[in-house]
Amino acid sequence: MKHQLLLAAAATACAAFEWENVHIGGGGGFVPGILFHPNAEGVAYARTDIGGLYRWNSDDSWTPLTDNLAFHHNWNRWGIDAVAVDPSDPDVVLAAFGMYTNSWDPNNGAIGRSEDRGETWTFSELPFKVGGNMPGRGMGERLAVDPINSNIVYFGARSGNGLWKSADGGATFEHVTAFPNPGTFIPDPQDQSGYNSDIHGLAFVTFDTTSAPLDGATSRIFVGTADSTAESVYVSEDAGATWSPVASQPIGFLPHKAKLSPEERVLYLTYSDGTGPYDGSDGAVYRYDMATGSWTDITPVSGGDHFFGFGGLALDAQNPGTLVVAALNSWWPDAQLWRSTDSGASWTPIWQWGNYPEMDLRYNISAPKAPWIQTSFLDGVTEKLGWMIESLEINPFDSDHWLYGTGLTIYGGHDLTNWDDADETINIQSLADGIEEFAILSLASAPGGSELLIATYDNSGFTFASADDLDAPPQSTWTNPRFDGSVSVDYAGNDVNRVVQVGNVRGQEQLAVSSDGGFTWGMSPAADTDAAGGTVAYSADGDVILWSTEAVGVRRSQNGGALSSVSSLPARAAIASDKRDNDVFYAGAGGTFYVSTDGGATFVPGGALEGVSQVRYIAAHPAEAGDVWVSTNAGVFHSVDFGETFELAGDITNAFRIALGRGKGEAWNVYAFGIGPAGPKLYGSANGGATWHDVQGEIGFGAIDANALAGSGNHPGLVYVGTNGRGVFWAEGVVGPKC
Repeated sequence: MKHQLLLAAAATACAAFEWENVHIGGGGGFVPGILFHPNAEGVAYARTDIGGLYRWNSDDSWTPLTDNLAFHHNWNRWGIDAVAVDPSDPDVVLAAFGMYTNSWDPNNGAIGRSEDRGETWTFSELPFKVGGNMPGRGMGERLAVDPINSNIVYFGARSGNGLWKSADGGATFEHVTAFPNPGTFIPDPQDQSGYNSDIHGLAFVTFDTTSAPLDGATSRIFVGTADSTAESVYVSEDAGATWSPVASQPIGFLPHKAKLSPEERVLYLTYSDGTGPYDGSDGAVYRYDMATGSWTDITPVSGGDHFFGFGGLALDAQNPGTLVVAALNSWWPDAQLWRSTDSGASWTPIWQWGNYPEMDLRYNISAPKAPWIQTSFLDGVTEKLGWMIESLEINPFDSDHWLYGTGLTIYGGHDLTNWDDADETINIQSLADGIEEFAILSLASAPGGSELLIATYDNSGFTFASADDLDAPPQSTWTNPRFDGSVSVDYAGNDVNRVVQVGNVRGQEQLAVSSDGGFTWGMSPAADTDAAGGTVAYSADGDVILWSTEAVGVRRSQNGGALSSVSSLPARAAIASDKRDNDVFYAGAGGTFYVSTDGGATFVPGGALEGVSQVRYIAAHPAEAGDVWVSTNAGVFHSVDFGETFELAGDITNAFRIALGRGKGEAWNVYAFGIGPAGPKLYGSANGGATWHDVQGEIGFGAIDANALAGSGNHPGLVYVGTNGRGVFWAEGVVGPKC
């Protein structure tokens, strides 16, 4: 393995920190868009809402393309709201970068252009925000390149910003003032956060390749708008000079997808009563005949079986009139997909009721590339096909190859046409290998115990026994219980097989413990339905759990007893346990550091932290009692006397997460996210914080204040970073000046 080679090199010389993903596998998050190149075989992309853009490989794996873009100041570039290819050039790909349109994201969006299939990028900065992780992100695609003129690019914006056009291949954009409807749909005008009170804007841009050229450009262009009260699909017949609603169109639903079938001269559209990806209780599928101007309702289901909208839409380029559509959202008993081979006149569902409650399935589904999906999401449940299905594509060069994105993974297969034979089934697999879209909340590495414990949002958590397992997907998530999102994990320093984790759903029991290093779990008898979220700390011997909850203050349990309030600490205090002294816990809130010497029952202020107004994170030395590190808005502080006195450690001026990991010999490295000599980066120190060195290099980790961090308790120079959208990265090397 790579890390074994680096360890050997590190023993004799400086080794650079080269980052790669811990291989959880299977995706782990929402994939709202998948796009095959229409004219170049083997070229396809998948966009994610918080994990950037990926390129498909012929072995069904994916290559991340945007890791080096998401640095601290532009972390929003892991949000992709649209993707487009240039039909005339297989090397060109464009994407709309930006994560939120509300105040959570201070940055405007940008259109990125790559001429080498995503290896390098140039950007056209936009004067407004882009919402790659906003509601409606599965609509689209909002970005499109004219199939006969590569200089012409259209982008449909959110927030009432309307339609934008580039005449220089995406280098610059101008507002198309002639476009009349920037969208009116707002899910919840009363939402004070801005997340559901923003105008959702335009839904898609689709060029009609059957229309005659006009001045070297495609003359007919369709644009969809998020408008449920009036016409929502507009057309230009003069290459974008003027626009008008398409005549006789349906009104009342929001268009999600529009796909052109050139041979039929037909536009297929899916509609829902919400913009998705979570909503949708009604909707329709329509066929628009461009030759006659007629609209035909081809919705594949009716009556009591119709309780959802429609999102994903795929056409078979090899067989005009063959298409697949997906429900949005059918959560129980499963998602639903339909296939038609006669332009929507008739449909075959992928499953139907047999002798209720039995389901007759036209598919088999498995996850050999991500076994944890099989054991934790497929086995023993009816909800197998996924949810939030907006991206749905058939390879234009292979009618059997199809892919669709869900809130968990990318599913697909290579025998899609079996669907047309009543005696056959299709084989669906998780085909997201290489996509690591996990949102990581907490990491730990126990000396002499489990090498890596990962607490994740949406997918509970994962345990890796040793560094040799980092490239092998786990067999299972944390289960029994499996929390919707595990937000914090810790181990007992003197008994590393004892591990504790907490979940984030208030109203459910969210406290679990393990006695085998995090491989099997049980609900703690201390769990109640009030406490959730926050951070957890395990005493050195594993008899006390200290929990700084999200909403009900700091709680404590001893020997599995009921949680009781720790009144001597402020709510949401940062907490940690001494890893060697079972009686000692540490805490911080505001600019005050606290110490407990009675097992977390009571706390008193410790030593002063000069110039500090925010204690952010506390890391206790894994091997030395009383040795504790604190990251603050004024830098990194270090104590070797149980927090009685502190010294400022080196020249990091603003620090976020901090962690310790094995260094050379018996020494321990210290790692910190903060602002230091190289700017906002991940730093490492091998001399007790006297000097700090950039160990991040050219990779982006997103917002440094949102990342989890752990140094290996078992392998010198090995460090882990948990990101909000790109899973866990690992690297190893010698902390020091760059080679």
